[in-house]
Amino acid sequence: MQRLTITPIPAFSDNYIWCLHDTRIAIVVDPGDAAPVKAFMTHHSLTLAGILVTHHHWDHVNGINSLLDEWPGVPVWGPAAETIPARTTALAGGETLTLPLGIKVQVMHVPGHTLGHIAYFAASTGDLGPVLLCGDTLFSSGCGRLFEGTPEQMHQSLSQLAALPPETRVYCTHEYTQSNLRFAAAVEPGNAAIAARIREVTALRAGGKPSLPSSVGLELEVNPFLRVGHPKVAAAVARNCGANPADAGDTFAKLRQWKDRF
Repeated sequence: MQRLTITPIPAFSDNYIWCLHDTRIAIVVDPGDAAPVKAFMTHHSLTLAGILVTHHHWDHVNGINSLLDEWPGVPVWGPAAETIPARTTALAGGETLTLPLGIKVQVMHVPGHTLGHIAYFAASTGDLGPVLLCGDTLFSSGCGRLFEGTPEQMHQSLSQLAALPPETRVYCTHEYTQSNLRFAAAVEPGNAAIAARIREVTALRAGGKPSLPSSVGLELEVNPFLRVGHPKVAAAVARNCGANPADAGDTFAKLRQWKDRF
């Protein structure tokens, strides 16, 4: 495998279309807009070799057909339970794929944001180590809204992702980190790791740089949705909703409701 680079291609107001590439070929993840992808490919003299899709929302799929006009026959991997334009391989979770660039990925079914949502985990990518492409399930310091799934489903999905190696790099598809950290600080105002992450992200964004990737280890320290088993998070939820949550799953459900109105 040649040296792998993962580059964010900005789209819309806060999307990232992640591009996995060497010096010749590229795979893009959730291309909601074809134009910035085409411009990136031209600028770097790359040929599109594949498209990975995590879920069906328009800002993740609307660029697929235009990209296929430019690169016909390119494989499109996407969730079996959702309608994905030009999908060539339907994935339900549990599969292992060998992608162009020599990358082996494990497909994970992570419902919650949508019912068929999947994520892609590569245990080894050379110098980058393990990599998670998680769409809108896990965000840096947050998680996706529950448009289709239940709190229980999302809690279980996040528990799967939290169990990945702590050094796993987390590539989610929106730049929501600053707003998510404001909520995290409200939940755990005494958490020093959250305060440090706020300082780091403030500097990155002020310099025009993305706050991503994060890592599983970092998220376990700062992301309230991965910390629902911690007494301080449960206590904060109890103060906010006026009743003690029954368990970690109930803490998650009440925490997500709190975030929705935060």
